[in-house]
Amino acid sequence: MRDTCLPPWAVSAATETAGPSNLPVPMRRGRLVSRLPGLVFALTLAACTATPPLEKPATRASSAAIDLPLNDPTAGIMASVPRARLPGNTQLAEDFLELSFSLESGRALSRFTRFEGPVSITLSGRVPPTAPQELARLVSRLQREAGLAVTTQPGNANHINIEFLPKREMQAQVPNAACFVVPNVSDWADYRAARRSTRADWAALTSRQTATVFVPSDSTPQEVRDCLHEEISQALGPLNDLYRLPDTVWNDDNFHTVLTRFDMTILRATYAPELHSGMSRPEVMAALPRVLARINPAGGAIGQLREDPTPRAYINAVEAALGARSNTGRRQAAAKEAVQIAAGQGWTDTRAGFAWFALGRLSMKDDPSTALRAFLNAGAIYRATPGAGIQAAHVDMQLAAFALGSGRAQDAIALVNRSLSAALDGENAALMATLYMIRAESYEALGQSALARQARLDSANWARYGFGSDAAVRARAAEVAALAQAGARLN
Repeated sequence: MRDTCLPPWAVSAATETAGPSNLPVPMRRGRLVSRLPGLVFALTLAACTATPPLEKPATRASSAAIDLPLNDPTAGIMASVPRARLPGNTQLAEDFLELSFSLESGRALSRFTRFEGPVSITLSGRVPPTAPQELARLVSRLQREAGLAVTTQPGNANHINIEFLPKREMQAQVPNAACFVVPNVSDWADYRAARRSTRADWAALTSRQTATVFVPSDSTPQEVRDCLHEEISQALGPLNDLYRLPDTVWNDDNFHTVLTRFDMTILRATYAPELHSGMSRPEVMAALPRVLARINPAGGAIGQLREDPTPRAYINAVEAALGARSNTGRRQAAAKEAVQIAAGQGWTDTRAGFAWFALGRLSMKDDPSTALRAFLNAGAIYRATPGAGIQAAHVDMQLAAFALGSGRAQDAIALVNRSLSAALDGENAALMATLYMIRAESYEALGQSALARQARLDSANWARYGFGSDAAVRARAAEVAALAQAGARLN
């Protein structure tokens, strides 16, 4: 499922609901409700999210306590994050098998499944006005980039229904889920009837014929798009999310919100003619050399596969850090545990970066020095990881907000400038709008009113799509303005 935030905190977690391992439950993706507090100034700057944070505003810490521990927070300003690239075919085979033969809960899948034949993808319920266009764009990409036989026209025996219903109604049945996908059900009523039966259990499938994605009708335009990308791609392909993957929507960190080149490659492999529903893992592995040699010829021959599983202890620690039912202290302790596990494993990948990022988000109110140190560590990891530009942009946004609140407007502008390109590439309107808001307040603090006005205009171009309403836009702008006021009092 994806958390509603990261843009404020989006934590995708296509997970099964809690319960006995043999209890059939829906895969739930998209965003959970916001789990981590935002910045410690004024209301709360929950970086990046498409909606204002749902938690109560964090109490503002003393600005005097915010001591940005950086001689030069913009060091390496011209150094860009390495561009995303497809991994070699050995790594791609490992990723494909782990994505395709496990659920995020850790349950193994005994057989490979997909839709056999063309798939109709249609909308139903209280369809938001932006949804038809977003679906059309996504289907076009799936056709062009993944070679899938999908259409928005009804009539195929294989069908994915996208049903929109009020968030309150949906979350009354599946708490915290922002959107999710269920196999073998045709609509909401059918899901409610089947939710405790094997009919709605992904592990019981022998082939895919019908699935329904449930999305709140009162989502922001960006949330609608993000849910379509993540849930439809899961209905079609992988049922797992992997914290170690940097450049995919199938990662519980939820930084990427639209399908990437890696994702399209995995989907193309999923529907390769050499594969079919019912194949075992060894059978799929035997077919992958031919499949990957054709779709990724630059990836080389498949060598000895090595597994790089993420220990359940790390996953449990991250889930506890994101948990809404625990107090902040317990969540901070869980984030620190995730950091320690990552260090013990010797990781320098996105698992380590995400643990540090979670610790930073949870420490902003009570321990800003720890928060800044955590963000710097996360940023260093992301900036060295190909395909992690959007992750680095989220970190830079947090650092820019701290710089603005500390009276360091020029540093805030430099950090914003460094992150804009990645935010644009990631199509994250909420992040773009927030970055331009920080830039506007920073220019205002420097007395450069014309540049501040331009930055506000730039922000307005993105804000409505990302935040959904004028009220939400004004609330975010007020949060950023409060940072600038805090910084002004220090100068």
